[in-house]
Amino acid sequence: MRLPLLVLVAQAFLPVCLHATTFYVTVAGLGGEADYEQRFASEAQEIDKLVKAGMPDANVTTLSGAQATKAQIQSALGQVAKQAKPADALVLMLIGHGSFDGYDYKINLPGPDLSAVELASMLDRIPATRQLVVNMTSASGGSRASLEKANRVVITATKSGNEKNATVFARFWVEALRDPSADTDKNETVSALEAFTFATTKTAQFYDTQKRLATEHPILEDTGQGDGERKPSPENGEGLKAAQFALLRIGAAQTAASTPEKKALLEKRDALEEQIDKLKYEKAAMAADEYRKQLQDLLIQLAKTQAELDK
Repeated sequence: MRLPLLVLVAQAFLPVCLHATTFYVTVAGLGGEADYEQRFASEAQEIDKLVKAGMPDANVTTLSGAQATKAQIQSALGQVAKQAKPADALVLMLIGHGSFDGYDYKINLPGPDLSAVELASMLDRIPATRQLVVNMTSASGGSRASLEKANRVVITATKSGNEKNATVFARFWVEALRDPSADTDKNETVSALEAFTFATTKTAQFYDTQKRLATEHPILEDTGQGDGERKPSPENGEGLKAAQFALLRIGAAQTAASTPEKKALLEKRDALEEQIDKLKYEKAAMAADEYRKQLQDLLIQLAKTQAELDK
């Protein structure tokens, strides 16, 4: 029997994904005031704790306070560049204050600030082809044009560099990593898209509840070009890479990820789910019968893989 093209692509993709590693780098920049210093450091520490619950400590780097210098960030990303392979992934999370002068974005750090252009250059040297940058600072939207690239998901707390007030998005991003309800498809893996949707919804609710005019509008861009979207979907073409990006394992999947056999099955499941997501984005350009056939084939493979995981 001849298998549909997408199934063959999925099967060809699986061996590449097996035993891939995710590297996490979290940076909490200058607060300027005691309250902000404490908040930024606390958010970074919480991310560090949540990530390390399912990953080797060696794959997790957290810089805050006096450690969060431009040189230290360059060193941390340089170490990832030395260790990472093309099949690996990088998650960079930035917390703090940012500035935008109409041309260039910078994150406020002890000593020299780091510009988006400089940061993009560091990221470009990292072999990991799957990258996620979550810039949760004020004016972070000003960094998007410099950071966007094929296979890089860029999330910013603000829609532009002109939204310069301190943000609350980081608070709810941390909550997305902690709250199981962020895992909307219940596969015990929080994707970048799920975390973005959760944090964006919570951010909007915060301003509504406080009866305040929203001074931040989170944006996601994962096509490598364009201004991104507040509500990524197949209709606007944004969100596919983010949906495919496994940000954090939770529950049984977190335990399974520590066992080589189970980890291989988890990554096989991830690859199948990626193909299903891709198929959904291509649905509008396909014949209905062909879409249903390919979807059914992939769902059968996914069910078999999940059954193996549940044993």
